[in-house]
Amino acid sequence: MSCCADPRAQIAGADRLPPETAALVAYDGRHATLALFVPEIDCAACIGRIEERVRALEVGVAARVNFTRRTVTLAWSRPDADPTRAIAALRALGYAPQPLDTSAGGADPTGRALMLALAVAGFGAMNVMLMSVAVWAGADGATAHFLNWFAALVALPALAYSARPFLRSAFAALRARSLNMDVPISLAIVLAAGLSLFHTVSGEGETYFDAAITLTFFLLAGRVLDHLTREKARSAVRHLARLTPATAHVFAEDGGTRPVAVGEIEPGASLNIAAGERLPVDARLTAASTFDLSLATGESRPVDFAAGDEVLAGALALTGPLRITALRPAAESFLATVGTLQRAAEEARSRPALIADRAARIYAPLVHLLAAITFLAWIVAGAGIHASLTTAIAVLIITCPCALGLAVPAVHVAACERLFRLGLLIKDGAALERLNAITEVAFDKTGTLTTPQIDPAAPIADEALAIAAALARHSTHPMAKAVVRAAEARILALPAVEDLREERGRGISGHVAGEAVFLGAAADTTGLAVTISGTAVALPVRERLREGAAALVDALRRDGLPVAILSGDKAPAVEAVAARLGIADWSAGLTAADKTHYLAARRAAGARVLMVGDGLNDGPALSTAHASMAPADASDVSRTAADIVLTGEDLAVAHEAIATARSAHRLIIQNFAIAAGYNAIAIPLAVMGHASPLAAALAMSTSSILVTLNALRLARPARTARPAAPRAVGQEALAA
Repeated sequence: MSCCADPRAQIAGADRLPPETAALVAYDGRHATLALFVPEIDCAACIGRIEERVRALEVGVAARVNFTRRTVTLAWSRPDADPTRAIAALRALGYAPQPLDTSAGGADPTGRALMLALAVAGFGAMNVMLMSVAVWAGADGATAHFLNWFAALVALPALAYSARPFLRSAFAALRARSLNMDVPISLAIVLAAGLSLFHTVSGEGETYFDAAITLTFFLLAGRVLDHLTREKARSAVRHLARLTPATAHVFAEDGGTRPVAVGEIEPGASLNIAAGERLPVDARLTAASTFDLSLATGESRPVDFAAGDEVLAGALALTGPLRITALRPAAESFLATVGTLQRAAEEARSRPALIADRAARIYAPLVHLLAAITFLAWIVAGAGIHASLTTAIAVLIITCPCALGLAVPAVHVAACERLFRLGLLIKDGAALERLNAITEVAFDKTGTLTTPQIDPAAPIADEALAIAAALARHSTHPMAKAVVRAAEARILALPAVEDLREERGRGISGHVAGEAVFLGAAADTTGLAVTISGTAVALPVRERLREGAAALVDALRRDGLPVAILSGDKAPAVEAVAARLGIADWSAGLTAADKTHYLAARRAAGARVLMVGDGLNDGPALSTAHASMAPADASDVSRTAADIVLTGEDLAVAHEAIATARSAHRLIIQNFAIAAGYNAIAIPLAVMGHASPLAAALAMSTSSILVTLNALRLARPARTARPAAPRAVGQEALAA
């Protein structure tokens, strides 16, 4: 066997899978795992149904459903395990599992299909409703008959297209001899459309095309909101996977290099890394070098490493080429560990999710039972089949959980719009519920509470600062941005730079008005220096509190929320920031796992922590925390992992997010009360035959409108009152 053979081919059980699926099996030395994408997972009842069915097979395979990502992870370790039977069981349940390459991105066909279905349903609902208004206004005879036929010509094709997500899901459930929430929804739509068509053909009775298409539109709106929320949550892990290089160059015995897949790199292998490349695995240096660790630690300064030092995967080489020695396989690297922590945090089950799971299992049977009892009761009472069926359809429509389904999404949409105007981007609607329940707050330091700044007290000549900024504006490094901000504060005109050249790890060189200029790290002082014709001018860089940081901490204290700092920086720097903000609880030198363990321990103690961070190592912590935020200039992974992104510089608006979450919670409770009151009144009326299918649809729509209008109260302009103004200390420079 070749030394380069794929080790996954030797995993017990993988040989039973098709080759293209077996290639996606991951193996950590003890357990084999296979990720499957299951787009049909659209309600909480799917979780228990899938996991219990696979467990009952007793084939040595465990299934774990991630409702947010719509994935099922199969795991096994026994030699006799048979994952193919688990996949067959999923298909028997009515699902269509697809092997998932966790390193791939790709489009979102499910979201696109839902949006198209929503658009078609909206178009149909508007046009059919216009014709229904004419009928309600008193049109009769040939006019009413013509309008009914025209409504049928619009509604039936629109329903045939837009109701497919519900119909397919219901058909799959029935084929697997089970029920889900889409079965009563589909039954109501089909019966309402079918009975309406019968009345249109016969020319007698009312039609309910408007009820069927409006019902479909409202349900699709909730389904689209749910799908978009889940897709945003999934993007964090996908982006993290893209950070890992696909290949690396390994030194051969003859001194040359050859490209190999990162997954095939073994401990002890010698790799060649060029400047500007990220380390594919955790490694040890054979010579001194400089790395940008901003994605890994959130620290903005390049870090110098000596020969023999260990550097984690994901670090960006600023000098090169350099030679490194792999310490661990890619599957055990820092990036892989962060990804594992992210997925574990996503798959953690909350108590509300478990309650929703149990409630979803009994909803569909109860609705069908109620409609069946109503139908039989009316038959026994002497009503004809037509009248009994009409009443049963009214029950199915009126019991549609549309208002209940909109109770939360409608509030989330209004809250998101409100916070967006304040510079806060909500990426996960459920985060508002979690944010309302927080009991304490934890901050990362560098990039979150503090930002680099050219010391405003340093005696720097305008000419030197202008030249430095002219060089710095061509770089994306945080230090360079600090130089540009300092020049902008003085409103300096920047000269043109010729022969510009950036040397990674050293600085930027060029010519200004014929003079050689260079911007790079200062030799004897903390910060940068700009060299003009051989004369160096120091640009001391210091950390300052981020705008609004002190105001936010003060506001949190007034709300009774304890505050802590969790930082990967050194203790003196963390202690200085904590002292400025009056925070007694702080920790320094923490890794990604350390932060995650801290938050897990606080959760075990009953605390619900809001985590605010910006670095790659904050990604797992942001996912583990009860709720999370990240500033807009955070690392990509932190922004994608966080529930809320602060698009502006002012941290103080984060307090408005907490206030909005609390208002949203109150409105959600009110919406649940509206939905419950509607059901308490409407269901008995429908069962007793006092509500036709049309009246049932109107009642259902009215309850949905009431819920939506109540939610829109949150979209009113935000309070003009801000948290306490930043103290003077918030603008003071902190020692870097």
